[in-house]
Amino acid sequence: MNFRPALIGALALATLVTAHAATTTRPQADAFAKKVAIINQHAEAGAKSPRRTTVTESEVNSWFEFRAQPLLPAGVTSPKVTAIGNGKLLATAVVDLEAVGKKRGTGGTLDIWSWLGGRVPLSVTGILHTKSGQGRFELQTADISGVPIPKTLLQELVSYYTRTTDHPQGVKLDDPFELPAQIKQIEVGQAQAVVVQ
Repeated sequence: MNFRPALIGALALATLVTAHAATTTRPQADAFAKKVAIINQHAEAGAKSPRRTTVTESEVNSWFEFRAQPLLPAGVTSPKVTAIGNGKLLATAVVDLEAVGKKRGTGGTLDIWSWLGGRVPLSVTGILHTKSGQGRFELQTADISGVPIPKTLLQELVSYYTRTTDHPQGVKLDDPFELPAQIKQIEVGQAQAVVVQ
């Protein structure tokens, strides 16, 4: 049996993972924060001229790593986004299912929340559709620790972690949403996105 192709594949994968990890830096987090400030200033000034701002996957993930923690809901850590292209995104995070289970579970043996617990990796893929200042996320797959989960379970998690006093039910996955800062659309490409105002 020839192990060389498997070894080469494993080394290539390790190199990609290491390269990705190395791309998150404080300067890139600062660059993303500055771009967000410019986007907001453009909107606040009521500028009529169109503006296109490119943000990279590395900038967004650097911001998540170095600046986002105070803004994340309790129980959500290590968020990362991969811009695949043609609007498709892969988002991952570690979520704490204990808190959700205590709130949502009935305690019965057939209740799925009775079986779930602890801090686990959550992955979601889907396509971001944006046009004329409106957005919608089309869910394609979701899994916890590599095990596919139904949309209803993902909705429970999203609702729990996005609820506020103004929106006690949290965000609904299928609901369209208004883009902030007079953004007309977001063009998701490979490893980057262009914000169009």
